Amino acid sequence: QQEKEDLQVKLKLREHLSQTAGKSEATPAPSKNIDLEMKQLQCKLKKSNTETTKQSATIKSLKNQVQEKEERIRELQAKISQLERDLTMKRHLIEDLRSRLKANQENEKTSNETLESLERKVKALAEDKKASIDSLKQRFNVAMEEKSQYEQMYHKAKDELEKKDLKLTKLESKMIETECAMTELETAASQQLHGLAKQSAQALETLQKELMLTSDKVEEFKTFVKTLTRELHHRVQELRTQIKLAKKMGAMKACKKGLSQECLQLAASILNLSTTDLYKILQEGDDEETAKTKMEFEKDKEWLQHIQKLLEAQFPFASYLMDAVLEKLNEKKKLVEEYSSLMKHTV
Repeated sequence: QQEKEDLQVKLKLREHLSQTAGKSEATPAPSKNIDLEMKQLQCKLKKSNTETTKQSATIKSLKNQVQEKEERIRELQAKISQLERDLTMKRHLIEDLRSRLKANQENEKTSNETLESLERKVKALAEDKKASIDSLKQRFNVAMEEKSQYEQMYHKAKDELEKKDLKLTKLESKMIETECAMTELETAASQQLHGLAKQSAQALETLQKELMLTSDKVEEFKTFVKTLTRELHHRVQELRTQIKLAKKMGAMKACKKGLSQECLQLAASILNLSTTDLYKILQEGDDEETAKTKMEFEKDKEWLQHIQKLLEAQFPFASYLMDAVLEKLNEKKKLVEEYSSLMKHTV
């Protein structure tokens, strides 16, 4: 600029001299030299003007580059804070999983205790059946003793009634009938005792098998429901991550259009990163996206707790469990539709 001002002063001076020389009508040779020098000065002035415009343009471009670098530094600092928040969230998640593991272990202990109590009850029932069988045997022995007593009485009566033939024949027929009835009673009693013993043993075995099968089915159902909920939760999280990545890919393409390749390469070389990593860092989420992610995490946590409460609740709970699972399936369906629309726009 100083050189430009000097040239302008010289040009004005030369014009003044040329005007004074034209008025005095002196020698023509110096005026021609003055015109040539004026033309040279005008050329220098034009060159200086063009050079100043170039330098001002370069200064503006350098200022823009400095502003872009400052913006990138701020974005990188925001990315570092977001990564720290993600790390704390992952630590909380690990602590939650540990607490759930402890709760599952406690549930397993309670189930083992209930199984032991049931086994004790089964043993008590077997002992009761054994006691009843022993009491029936004792009754049978008493009946046999009574039979022997009746036989003795029969012999005595036979000795006494030998004197009377008519009474003797009648008594003998009666005795034969009683003996037949006694033998029938004995056989029927023994058969009933054996049948009762077999039925009690079979009933105990059937009850024990049904009890074990029922407990196994209940545990298998709980395992199925827990696995299903975990799989739904995992797939919904994967869809959310894919949607975020699709949004970031679209934003990254828009960012590529707005930034020059030379500026990106310069920033990548300064930060010792590749251009793709720099795009990813530039396009990663803000505070609103972080808050949304945290809210979704809390909702998933409440949903899993609701499923666990339903499994631990009293019967019936199938309709409530079905409503909870359908809610998560509908959410997954919406996420799939959103992801497909994003992929169409991205392509």
